[in-house]
Amino acid sequence: MSKLLNSGSIGTCHLKNKVIMAPMCMYKSDESGEVKAFHFSHYTARAIGGVGLIIVEATAVEPKGRISNNDLGLWDDSQKYSHKKLVDSVHSFDSKIAIQLAHAGRKSIVKSSIPVAPSSIAFDETEPFKIPQELDINEIEQIKKYFLDAGKRAKEVGYDTLELHAAHGYLLCEFLSPLTNKRDDIYGGSLENRCRLTLEIAKLLKEELSLPLIVRISASEWQTDGWNIKDSIYLSKELEKVGVDSIHVSAGGNLKEPDMMPKLVPLYQCDYAKEIKTNINIPVIAVGLITTAKQGELLLEEGTCDFVAYGRELLRDSNFVFKAAKEFNKKDLIDKSYLRAYL
Repeated sequence: MSKLLNSGSIGTCHLKNKVIMAPMCMYKSDESGEVKAFHFSHYTARAIGGVGLIIVEATAVEPKGRISNNDLGLWDDSQKYSHKKLVDSVHSFDSKIAIQLAHAGRKSIVKSSIPVAPSSIAFDETEPFKIPQELDINEIEQIKKYFLDAGKRAKEVGYDTLELHAAHGYLLCEFLSPLTNKRDDIYGGSLENRCRLTLEIAKLLKEELSLPLIVRISASEWQTDGWNIKDSIYLSKELEKVGVDSIHVSAGGNLKEPDMMPKLVPLYQCDYAKEIKTNINIPVIAVGLITTAKQGELLLEEGTCDFVAYGRELLRDSNFVFKAAKEFNKKDLIDKSYLRAYL
């Protein structure tokens, strides 16, 4: 039996296979932040195609936390209706669905607001980026509330799992890095302090909502004296202690031109996942230019990870799981309406 096509669980969320759709911003909403017709078609197509867990793209917990003016949001009760329709649509085709709760921090290019960050350091000095406003302690408390309130809405509309976005140079990632966090209070300085906000939000979500929680991290920012794999191992261990159910291991995104940028070749991030997996006892999700079923199968067989996230490949092929089922001689897993395409 294929490991990739076999079932698995993230916390209490049982998945029919170990194929995960990685969250990828589509920039198809508008100022309302609501789920649009595109999103219903886009995500439901992957549910029809048999993906075990679909993680909806970065969804802002406040308006200024959007990456762009076209991001999804869950900062207001008025947005719940469209999210519920999406959840119900995906569930109707027997897939599970998660939502990535996010705050863009200094990487926000929303036209009507000034971005916020742990320190007033711009991502880039040219437009459309702006110099961010440094958050004070009271504002940080409000950010925590924004994440919790968005998580409550996600639970109310039926999302199976939450993913907390602490990767790719967005707000929580900015707090983690010594290069973008120059604070001298309890949220800056030491590794423990820089991890504090991510851990506090994760703990809040777990204690208040009792939903499975994934945390996505950038294992390294590829910069001398920056956030690195040792720091990520520390953070992952601490996240496990507060009840997080899985670590989703990505990399990069915090700096425009890092000095240790790797070659973007297949599986280029997977060694990070393996290192983290050897240090924790909760499931690890690998991601990063994984494009074939055989690659995913090998990662699982070798113990690199527990689940495999596909990004670009699931953009190219919404029926990737059916193709894998044919390859692994498991045609019983192919929806009968599509079976003739795989004879």
